[in-house]
Amino acid sequence: MANPMQNIRLDKLVINMGIGSSEDRLDNARALLKKLTGRDAAYTKAKKRFPEFGIRKGQVIGAVVTLRDSKAAEFLKNALEANNDTLSTNAFAGNSLNFGVKEYIYFSGVKYDPKIGMLGINVNASFSRAGVRVETRKRKSGKVSTKHRRISKEELQAYVEKNFGAKVSNE
Repeated sequence: MANPMQNIRLDKLVINMGIGSSEDRLDNARALLKKLTGRDAAYTKAKKRFPEFGIRKGQVIGAVVTLRDSKAAEFLKNALEANNDTLSTNAFAGNSLNFGVKEYIYFSGVKYDPKIGMLGINVNASFSRAGVRVETRKRKSGKVSTKHRRISKEELQAYVEKNFGAKVSNE
């Protein structure tokens, strides 16, 4: 029997939409994220200025929602389905999975809204093993070995293929 502490689990899922400077599109992005996730989206601000794009430091440029537990797993399945259940090996880095959905209409049950327009979504999933919180908690924190903290790319790919039905290719 395998060690249950070695099991991988989905920690959180961050859904991000970078829009730029238009306030109307930002409100549409928040409305779309609310429609897709059922949660209110927060605004993201620029950390640096990019004069060539007309963006200044501190300007609101996007919207983001964080999901955890069963809602995160459910949304990840839907996002993978919208991405034709295929992922590149380059989508895996560290203990995370990152991919984009080019247009929100690829999600099942979502129809095109002319008011919103065409917007893409970035999906970032973070994974961990049981017991990693021991190192990050404030009270009675302890050390967790690097071997336990790190999840290899192959392990994570196998986990996503098994639990979410995605196919991983080398493209």
